[in-house]
Amino acid sequence: MAKNKARKKISNKIYLRELARLQVELVKLQEWIKHEGLKVVVVFEGRDAAGKGGTIKRITEPLNPRICSVVALPAPTEREKTQWYFQRYVAHLPAAGEMVIFDRSWYNRAGVERVMGFCSEEEYQEFMRSCPEFERMLVRSGIRLVKYWFSVSDEEQERRFQGRIAEPTKRWKLSPMDLESRNRWVEYSRAKDLNFAHTDIKQAPWHVVDADIKKHARLTCISHLLSLFDYEDLTPEPIVLDARPPQAGYVRPPMEDQTFVPDIVADLMASSPGDS
Repeated sequence: MAKNKARKKISNKIYLRELARLQVELVKLQEWIKHEGLKVVVVFEGRDAAGKGGTIKRITEPLNPRICSVVALPAPTEREKTQWYFQRYVAHLPAAGEMVIFDRSWYNRAGVERVMGFCSEEEYQEFMRSCPEFERMLVRSGIRLVKYWFSVSDEEQERRFQGRIAEPTKRWKLSPMDLESRNRWVEYSRAKDLNFAHTDIKQAPWHVVDADIKKHARLTCISHLLSLFDYEDLTPEPIVLDARPPQAGYVRPPMEDQTFVPDIVADLMASSPGDS
C-alpha cells in the first residue's frame, strides 16, 4: 500500500477515546483466552524505530501479566549459539490460557543476523527452509500464531532517530546496531522482501501495518488483532461489597515508628504556585 504523507493525523482526543475502547476489548479477549485455554503467540517485527514497542505497551497496559507476557530476548549467549536455532524461543511459548508477545523473534536471523553477517550463508538458508515448517508445526500443535510487520518509511525512521538523540529519556533506544541499520536501508529492504517470499505462508501470514503515524498504527494493529478472534464477553457482573465488619481487638503500633519516604509534592506545589 502506498503511503500518503499528507494524510490527516487523528486528534489526541479521538485517539485516547478509541484506545480506551479497544483496551476494554483486549481485556475481554484476555478472559476468553483464559476461559477457552487458548495458546496465542503474537510476533512483532519491523525496522528499528517503527513503533513496535509503543504498540506492545498499549496492548499489555490493561492486561494481566500472568496471562499476557512479553518476550524480548537479548543477543544469544555462547551456549545458546550452539543450540538448535529455535530452541531458546520454544522455551517461551505459551501454555493453555496464555498469550505471549514476541518483541522481535526468531526472525532476527532473517533480518539483523543476515544483514550484519552474524550468521553464515548456510545458517541463513537453513532458517529459510526450516522456519515455515517450524511455524506450521506450532499451528498444528494448537498455537494461534499472529505475525505483524511494522512498515516505516526511510524519512520517518530518520525523523524518529533524530528525536531519540534529542530526548535524553529515549537515547537508550539507539543501540550501535540501530545506528548501523540506518546506513543499511537497502540491505534491510532486500532481507525483508526475501523473508516474506519464504515465510508469508497460509498457516501464518504476515500482516503489514503502515506505521508512519504511530497512533494510527496502534489503533489499526489492536483492532486487527481483536478481529482475528471470535471471543465472547465474559466480564464479571459488578460486585456489591457488604459493609465491613467492625475492626476491634488489635492496637497498631504508632505511625511514628515507621520510616516514611519524604513527600516532595508539597514542596513542588509551593515552588510553582501558578501551576497548581
